[in-house]
Amino acid sequence: MSATPTHNQTKHWQELDARHHIHPFSDTAALNAEGVRIITRGKGIYLWDSEGNRLIDGMAGLWCVQLGYGNEELAEAGCEALRTLPYYNHFFKTANPWTIELAATLAGILPQGLTRVLFANSGSEANDTAIKLIRYYWNLKGRPEKKIHISREYAYHGVTMAAASLSGLTPMHPQWDLPFPGFVKVPTVYWYGAKAAGYGDITPDEYGLLIARKLEEKILELGPDNVASFSAEPVHGAGGLMFPPETYWPEIQRICRKYDVLLHLDEVITGFGRTGRWFGSHTFGIAPDILTMAKGLSSGYQPISAIALGERVGEAIATANEELVHGYTYSGHPVASAVALKNLQIMARDKIVERVGEDIGPYFQARARELLSNHPLVGEVRGTGLLCAIELVKDKAAREFYDRKLDIGTQCRNHCFSNGLVMRAIRDTMVLSPPLVISRQEVDELLGLARRCIDLQAKDLGKL
Repeated sequence: MSATPTHNQTKHWQELDARHHIHPFSDTAALNAEGVRIITRGKGIYLWDSEGNRLIDGMAGLWCVQLGYGNEELAEAGCEALRTLPYYNHFFKTANPWTIELAATLAGILPQGLTRVLFANSGSEANDTAIKLIRYYWNLKGRPEKKIHISREYAYHGVTMAAASLSGLTPMHPQWDLPFPGFVKVPTVYWYGAKAAGYGDITPDEYGLLIARKLEEKILELGPDNVASFSAEPVHGAGGLMFPPETYWPEIQRICRKYDVLLHLDEVITGFGRTGRWFGSHTFGIAPDILTMAKGLSSGYQPISAIALGERVGEAIATANEELVHGYTYSGHPVASAVALKNLQIMARDKIVERVGEDIGPYFQARARELLSNHPLVGEVRGTGLLCAIELVKDKAAREFYDRKLDIGTQCRNHCFSNGLVMRAIRDTMVLSPPLVISRQEVDELLGLARRCIDLQAKDLGKL
């Protein structure tokens, strides 16, 4: 590939893509008619396409490029591993140094008690594995009847058959005849939408308790002896960046303990500094029995994920005295492990997490509210660390949303791409999750573009 692609090369790649490549979460016919954007390089928080257009990546890829693009240390760590041991597995009583060191490093930064780790290749695989391990745990404990997995509406846990069943984004289900039996949903904690959902002017703390107790009601309805686990993200990611009131997680944990239900925390998005602590568990005071992670583990430079086991689950599985009939060809791949290990070393050395918690995160949150809170189209700006959601609404005072058929969020997202900004739309919620290495100047540039694009959308709607 040439360093500077030409327009003819772009057309050639678009034609090849349309002919041979099926994209995730896309209408293939419509995308092929439009032609894909070809991303050819990245540096820091910026991307360039094959036509030379520069974009600010306000989503860090898919919530994952913690250290930004073009980090030479990560590239060199991968190259060294490729030269030394490009591949070997863990099936034949073997291991490699990078994976061993990575597991030990994770045990040192994970919430207390999560000391044993399994590896996989994606967040979907990690969550699928977690469900298998939860079932195995209850079998080991002589409780095979505990087979129901509860999760939340609007949750996103992945696309394997089990992870998609666990997910609460219902458009993911009909094409595949999902969810499987044994996967049950409870309402999620979305205070901004509480009024539209009929809860009135309830306070966030009241709402947090009320919604948490929906879990207790469901457990009692199903029978505690039948419920294996409750799965949740500390903060909803692909469901729309919904942040829990302070009352929510303490009550959820009380309920799980009371009815002996394992708490599975999906930290695929919130892990590795995104909320201003190493994990969302630290930010929100959560002590899970099993924790899944991916994305920021390698800053997206290599596909790798992990499942961390708390004390009771880990001890039961480690002392089962029988073969664990599970694993992947690429579990703990040496190159992926080497890159992930270097990623964590850089984050610790450069105090990336502390910077998000104490400096750039608070600056990002303050500037987002300063620039956007008073906008006529914006009902709420919410966030923590380097996560930010911007609600586009019809009526700010009434917290009234636009008709979903209008798809205001997608219209606004299109303005963003046309103006050099990657900002995600989840329904009519605009979402930002930039690389953790973003500077204050770049935050101002990013949010200035976000304001411009929301202005354009407001003009389309006659609000400006």
